[in-house]
Amino acid sequence: MATFSSVPDLFAHAEPSRVKLGHGAVLLRGFARDKAEQLLEAIENAIAVAPFRNFVTPGGHTMSVAMSNCGSAGWVADRRGYRYDPLDPSTQMPWPAMPDVFTDVARRAAAEAGFDGFAPDACLINRYDPGARLTLHQDRNERNFGAPIVSVSLGLPAKFLFGGLTRTDKVLRLVLEHGDVVAWGGPSRLAFHGVDVLKDGVHPATGRCRINLTFREAL
Repeated sequence: MATFSSVPDLFAHAEPSRVKLGHGAVLLRGFARDKAEQLLEAIENAIAVAPFRNFVTPGGHTMSVAMSNCGSAGWVADRRGYRYDPLDPSTQMPWPAMPDVFTDVARRAAAEAGFDGFAPDACLINRYDPGARLTLHQDRNERNFGAPIVSVSLGLPAKFLFGGLTRTDKVLRLVLEHGDVVAWGGPSRLAFHGVDVLKDGVHPATGRCRINLTFREAL
């Protein structure tokens, strides 16, 4: 099981800032820094029940990003396709419940981005080790496209790719730091997005990895 450090972030009290990425899409720099230690503790508890694993895509490709979930349902991938499942396929047990600190950060970030009333029922927990990446894709497995996506970055910096509604649209490339949050919805809800290859390094809070929490209204 991964163990994350409780060493405080040196920039935990830096003033958050807001960067517009598109219509309905915003980067909230530093928004979750003050909750990072609590978030990492909750992640440890969740992965003790549902450990990280590398899903296999329908095409037989093993994903480089290790994943787990919490909430009423979890995002899974296998030879049958991509979907949300209320049970962890590794154990056939329900996923861990959504921690209160997860819900609090996700709802506040969504409201700050202009999406009041966000009620996430699923959180995908991603671990990026050096060399891991996530190719451009759309989040299309959710039933409610009217709700935004909220993504929280912890640990090593990563280059986030944010495009348009087609794969060939211009792509923004932004470095996400520890505690940054990206939220997108409305006209940008189906924007293509991804993460470039993670560079090696060590972060005082997570060690040699990046952790990402992606909140959705899935059911």
